[in-house]
Amino acid sequence: MEPAGREPGTEPPGGRCCSSAEEAALEVSWVQGFPKKNFSFINNQTVCYPCGNYILFRDIETKETTVLQCQTGQVGAFAANANSQVVAFSDRKLNPIIYIYTFPELSKLAELKGNTQLDYTLLAFSFTGPYLASYSSIPEFVLSVWNWKENLLLCSESQPGVTATSLSFNPMNWQQLCLVSESSVTIWLVERSNDEHLLKQNPVKLPDERGSVNPHEELFFPVSHSEDRYYGPNLPVSAIAGLVGDEAETFMPRNYIKPAVHPTAHCWTGTSEVYVSCEEGYILTINAETYSVSVLQQKPLPERIRTISDVVSYVHKEVQKKKGGKPKDLQNPVLSSLAFCKDGLYATGSTKICADILQPITSLVFSPDYTVLLLVTDQGAVYTYKPPHSEEAVKLLDACSGYFLTADFLTPGTEYCVSVATSGEVQVWFLEDGTCLSKLNLNMEATALACCPSSNSVAVGTKRGVIYFLDVTKVEAPRVVHRIFLSTFPVLSLHYDQSGQFLIARAAEGHIFILDARPSKLFQVLGYVVLEDQVLDLSVASDFKSNLVEVMVLVNVAEVQRARLEIFCLCSALTTDDKCVNEHGILNANAIKRKQYDLDCPLSSAVRLKDNIVYGYCTCAPFICKYHISEESMSKDLSVFSSTQRTPSNQFGSGFLCLSPNSQWLATAANTGVLIIYHTSTMDILAQKHCHSYHGGGIRSMVFSLDGKFILVNGKNDGALVCLQWKKMKQTEVKEADFHWQSVLAILNTSTSNENVALQSMAEWQSEPESTSGSLPEEKFKEESSSVDVTEDGNIPSLYSDGANEMTWLGQKIKKVIREETQRFANQKKELQMGIKELRKTIQKMMHENEQVPDIEKLEQREFNLDTEEQERAQAKAEEEVARVRKQIEMENLANRYLQDVIKQECWDAMCVKGRAVKCFHTACEVKNYPLKERSEEELETLEKVLRLKKIDTADPKVQEKNHEMADDSASYCLVGSLSSQYGGDTSVLYQQLDLKTREQKVNQIILLQDIIYKLKTAFNKEFNRVVRQKEQEIARVKERNLRIQEILAQLELQLELWEPALTDDEMPERALTVQDSEIKAEKYLTQKEREKAEMMAKLEMERRLADKDNDRLRALDDMMGGVLEVKKEDILKLDIPPPAFISKPEHLLTDEEKKILGKHEEKVKELNEEKEKYRMALQNELKKLEDSIQETTQQFDKTVRKLSESKVKLEMVIYQEELKILNLVYALLLDEELDTREAGLHNFLTKKQKEKVKTAGTIKATEDKMEAYIDTYENAIDEEKNLEYGFAKEFADVPANLLDELYQLYRCRPKIPRTRKLLDSANPYRDCSNSAEDYKDALTTLMKAMDELDSPEHMPNGLDPSIWENFCLARRNRMESEELVKWKALTLTEMQGFLRRRIDDNERIESEIEDIFEELTWLQEEKMKFQLNLIIQFLLKQGQVELESTEIPEYSDAILIKRSVVEELNCAIMYQGEKKIASMVEYKDFSKGIFKLEWEHKKMRMQIEDLKQKAQDIVTLSITKDRQLFLTVLNYNSRIAHHISVMEQTLDIMDQLHKKKVKKRQKRMKELEKCISLKEQENYKLCLELKEMLVSVSERRWIFKAADTKHVSEKLAKQRHQEILKEKHLRDIIKKKEEEVQRENTSTHT
Repeated sequence: MEPAGREPGTEPPGGRCCSSAEEAALEVSWVQGFPKKNFSFINNQTVCYPCGNYILFRDIETKETTVLQCQTGQVGAFAANANSQVVAFSDRKLNPIIYIYTFPELSKLAELKGNTQLDYTLLAFSFTGPYLASYSSIPEFVLSVWNWKENLLLCSESQPGVTATSLSFNPMNWQQLCLVSESSVTIWLVERSNDEHLLKQNPVKLPDERGSVNPHEELFFPVSHSEDRYYGPNLPVSAIAGLVGDEAETFMPRNYIKPAVHPTAHCWTGTSEVYVSCEEGYILTINAETYSVSVLQQKPLPERIRTISDVVSYVHKEVQKKKGGKPKDLQNPVLSSLAFCKDGLYATGSTKICADILQPITSLVFSPDYTVLLLVTDQGAVYTYKPPHSEEAVKLLDACSGYFLTADFLTPGTEYCVSVATSGEVQVWFLEDGTCLSKLNLNMEATALACCPSSNSVAVGTKRGVIYFLDVTKVEAPRVVHRIFLSTFPVLSLHYDQSGQFLIARAAEGHIFILDARPSKLFQVLGYVVLEDQVLDLSVASDFKSNLVEVMVLVNVAEVQRARLEIFCLCSALTTDDKCVNEHGILNANAIKRKQYDLDCPLSSAVRLKDNIVYGYCTCAPFICKYHISEESMSKDLSVFSSTQRTPSNQFGSGFLCLSPNSQWLATAANTGVLIIYHTSTMDILAQKHCHSYHGGGIRSMVFSLDGKFILVNGKNDGALVCLQWKKMKQTEVKEADFHWQSVLAILNTSTSNENVALQSMAEWQSEPESTSGSLPEEKFKEESSSVDVTEDGNIPSLYSDGANEMTWLGQKIKKVIREETQRFANQKKELQMGIKELRKTIQKMMHENEQVPDIEKLEQREFNLDTEEQERAQAKAEEEVARVRKQIEMENLANRYLQDVIKQECWDAMCVKGRAVKCFHTACEVKNYPLKERSEEELETLEKVLRLKKIDTADPKVQEKNHEMADDSASYCLVGSLSSQYGGDTSVLYQQLDLKTREQKVNQIILLQDIIYKLKTAFNKEFNRVVRQKEQEIARVKERNLRIQEILAQLELQLELWEPALTDDEMPERALTVQDSEIKAEKYLTQKEREKAEMMAKLEMERRLADKDNDRLRALDDMMGGVLEVKKEDILKLDIPPPAFISKPEHLLTDEEKKILGKHEEKVKELNEEKEKYRMALQNELKKLEDSIQETTQQFDKTVRKLSESKVKLEMVIYQEELKILNLVYALLLDEELDTREAGLHNFLTKKQKEKVKTAGTIKATEDKMEAYIDTYENAIDEEKNLEYGFAKEFADVPANLLDELYQLYRCRPKIPRTRKLLDSANPYRDCSNSAEDYKDALTTLMKAMDELDSPEHMPNGLDPSIWENFCLARRNRMESEELVKWKALTLTEMQGFLRRRIDDNERIESEIEDIFEELTWLQEEKMKFQLNLIIQFLLKQGQVELESTEIPEYSDAILIKRSVVEELNCAIMYQGEKKIASMVEYKDFSKGIFKLEWEHKKMRMQIEDLKQKAQDIVTLSITKDRQLFLTVLNYNSRIAHHISVMEQTLDIMDQLHKKKVKKRQKRMKELEKCISLKEQENYKLCLELKEMLVSVSERRWIFKAADTKHVSEKLAKQRHQEILKEKHLRDIIKKKEEEVQRENTSTHT
């Protein structure tokens, strides 16, 4: 990591180095870039910002720029400290490093290496002290605090998943940091104990999007333990959700989550508060001590404010800083940057706030002295503004809306260069120092740029296919003089030949356009070439001798992994001879001598030297391939050229080659960002430079100057334009490049001057529509019908651009060709049109005649089609569309069928009992069965297992006895809790409700209850099926009767509507699975085969009907006997007696015979009518009976259905009872599981807290040990300081008294330390910031510098020896260093004590939390036990069984549920105990009588004892001495007395000897004590002297105490001294006691 211009002394990464490699080196001349963030002040006059691989330092007064290069790649995170004038930045490589550099020396101070793997995102310096904070990105997300002076990592802490956006230290207290992400704000506290540091996280609760601050709700530890006897205790949502681990502590339900505000920027105030701006428009104030948040009110900015002065005046009026440091109102709804100063808070947002700056301001930065405000816009423009002194902003850096695209040198290439950005902005730079002279914005996305060697014109290609030509003869004011719209294809690159005669433009789709590069020819388009394959690169070589320009195009062959070279020559004849170009503008292959060469490797770039040598950059391997291409090789029929040499490129990724103007140097660049220059003759590495980085996309383009002294390199995405120059090079290389430059200039001088004159005479191009080419006349084609649209098969693009009605040059060519062809063949066109019209009339006439002829002679319609191919194509297209639609419909139908199958499988096929209903005939009563699924084998096995377990349990005699008692109980069904036993359910297999205490019992009970429910439903379904079959039978009977009714009605000739019952869809649900033809409304689609089959069947049916009509037998029978062979009784009503033929004669004309016949006829008619009437009455009676029978049977069925409905209602009640029991059991299991989950969660949390407690206890122990050791060091420092004070008098004891006093006063004198500039600056809001312990060295250095003035000889007292003065100055310096050391150690000791106190508080807090956890665990276990014993019992109570006199319901919360047998057993026990008590009372009465008798006997015996005692006392009172007893008992009494006397004399002698020995010992002891007394007196004398010295030290310590403010330390020392005094007093008391003992012994001895 070195400043720009210093090449590191490392070897090249690979390849060969030439012998002169050490003599050739590149250095950075200047760097330009337009960053949009990370601006900072390095001092009051200099601004720094990163740009690509560089950090630029720009003086705001002189505009001078200094460059610092990051040698390892692109600059990552960046920060600057104006107080120390250092800059920190990280590189962007694996395991990145943070570098610290000084300014203006640009020397490296430190390299900070951490454990970060990928990248640092944020860096921040502390306002005071040598501290640097860093934040890494994924995967660590670690916040680290460094001591950059000592290169130490103090502490670090991870915050997983948090992507921070800004980081800063509290200027008032370096131990507080604010870390802001997109959705959170965290205040970090750095706690310190001497050399130990600890990061403590304090997240801030942000308000919601509406700006309301909600109180924090603890979800893991509920506030209260309120409980419900049914629903259980109040558990946290994490336990209900089943979470146990760390997720349980942070889990929050979705309804609890409220979207918080999104912070955008922050800044610190002078009162240690944080202002935070949000996307929602709020300004928040955060207290860094309590971490509380308040929302500031906002006030819109008045419309009258239009300039920066208005903004500042408004800030002074509305944003006044209160006593607490809070502004009143802020003006911008959405703020992106905040800056705090003494006057208030400056804020900017995304909207334009003043007229002086056109773009919105996105960043605000104050200078260290708070006199200059740096304003950065969203486009990258930078302005400086002095609020108290200026009313307008001064532009420091101009903006650029995009990255640099490419750059080139302006002829002659030694003074100026031109660059273009992707946005279309063209910049002109001064080559010496990189000053931007002018800008011109084309307002169009640019793709290429090139400078003409023969004039001061610049060509800029755009994405729309337009080429702009700029006049740069006046570098301060470039202008657009011409514009050519070539085609709609983007212009990919522009190339001038060295003579400046041709401009070659490479466009997309293989189009290469050739233009006249001279302004005098108006940049005429000469023609173009179209290549079939993809064009990768293009290079141009000029031959001044033959006046030819060779163009080499690198083409990618898609079929094979090879490259192809297309070479063609351009001669001067192209500008004058029109035969070289056809009417479409395409250059003839013979005129340009087009050739092709196939190469063996795929290349991404290629350049050609003059001796037919081609260098290519290989894509499949990191090599530079060398090819020798010549005509001789072509004559040998070589299909593919192989490389003659392969040189390792030492780079990875796609790259490109660039050849120097003298063809001696070959430069390679790739995605690595490293520029390597080779000798073309030997391919040895001449020089290399790491200009850009891989993270920035590598190098986009590079170009040599004509004299070879400068190289312009720009990156892809880093926004940096780098100008390199040769730092050192061999003289032969310099002379050769200069000779080539001079020779080219000699050739171009004349043409350059002439072309510049023509260029200056051209008028500036305006945006009005005009001709796009000088070679064609101006034409405007307004009608769309006149435009030509040619398909892609003809390789002709659209004539018009996409965005405007403007025709391209290529379109004009095509339009002109079409117009000429139209004029040339106009007559033939008219003749063809007339022939087509006559032919159309003839065909229509023939078709009309064809309609008139018979069918057998008619021609088919297709016979009249002249263009059968077009018809077939249209039919094929229609069939394809039909097939596509049919396939789409089939896929939709397939999806619907799949969905149908899934639903049918789940809801129908899986049911062993399908759901259906049965309805009444006459009422709206409906009963449904129970749909049931087939129970799986697993369920059946589980049920069987449970039944076996229950059978084993019931085998116990105690359980059998208990069940027998429950069975004998008349109210057992009440305890069972359901009536399922009355409806076929076997409740004997169930557990008793009072016995369900374990989890296994509850689970088994649920399985048994589900089995009972299944059996109940199955039993009901059987009854339901019986009713369904009954209804089907009834419907069949009704249908049979309806048939008879229909016959009767037909015979009676009555028109009545019959009631025909039928099963509905609910009763036959399988109907929903089949679709009837009647339900389909659309016409059915039939295939060709189906249509043929249907036609054949219809034809057969028609033939059968015709055959039936021709049956003679049936026709004869119908004519003779009405179609029947005999007359049935049912046909009597149809019979009619035919009247005789004479019935119409008058009666008087009738004959007798006729009258007889007429009478008989009347009798027959009468009899027939009577028979008909009888038959009609019989039919009516039968009809009524049938109707009554139908009504009766259906009503009877309705009663059956109603009974079934009532049965189902009762069964539903029973099922609900069983399901209620299941729900209660499931809830009990769920509650038990929640309690277990909560207990596991608490245990997990307890484990974490215990580990935290162990860690905290270890920290406390280590801190106490360190503090004890440090206290010893501190006391040693104090003793050393005291010794220096005492040593002063001894060292200068020989100095006269008057001089000694004066020296002592000077010894006590302290210099005046000058206050720093930042503290004296009244504009700095952080001037009262606290210093850190690391400032000790700086303070000591400042003090020693101030001592230099006091140590000068002019302050030396008169008459003092200079050597003594020097010793005195040295002693005074030592004393001051000692005082500063004591102060620093006292400050460190205070920090250690505070650290220890906070750790003790944390330990106490953790202990309190652990106690709370233990309490909750105990409570939880009690609740768990209570809910296991306090069961939920389901009772069945009859209505009216419980009657209450009052309406108030009794309170049963304290009631206990027990069995009746328990109460009866208790009553029996009470009665037994009562009888037992009566018997005991009788026995007690009898025993009391015996006691009275024994008492009388005891009194008698007591009186006898008293008499005996009196007699014994009388005997004892008789007096007999010991001598009398001896005299009476011993035989030789006198000898005994003599022996006793001799013994006594011997004893006296022995005692006399012992007394003498003791006296001698006591005298010896007295002498020793006298010696000891004398020694103690000497020691007392010394102690008196020390006491005097201690009085002096006490006064000194009192002074030190006041100066150092070590109250706690002094108290501890005082206690220690007090203990020593007490110990001394105790020793004195012991000595005094010893003396008194000696005196007593002496007196006893003398006596």
